Amino acid sequence: MSSKRSRIEIYLDVLQAIRKEVHKPTRIMYRTNLSWKPLMQVLDAMMEQNLITLEKQGTHVIYRITEKGMNVLNYFNEAMELIEIK
Repeated sequence: MSSKRSRIEIYLDVLQAIRKEVHKPTRIMYRTNLSWKPLMQVLDAMMEQNLITLEKQGTHVIYRITEKGMNVLNYFNEAMELIEIK
């Protein structure tokens, strides 16, 4: 089995990190094991799809999961509970 994650797995990892109160881009990068440029591409794509939002708090940038993002995360978590992957 390949150790490379699919795009959906990366999206889910990012959503999960943001849901668990990891809001700053550098922290998301470390939590999801992505380098900076790919992370920024993923975050931009996720914002375009309204899965996350960007907020500026002073000089800090933070990301928040949207209701749509929560729905996507819940949908895939429920699907994973229904199937057994060995």
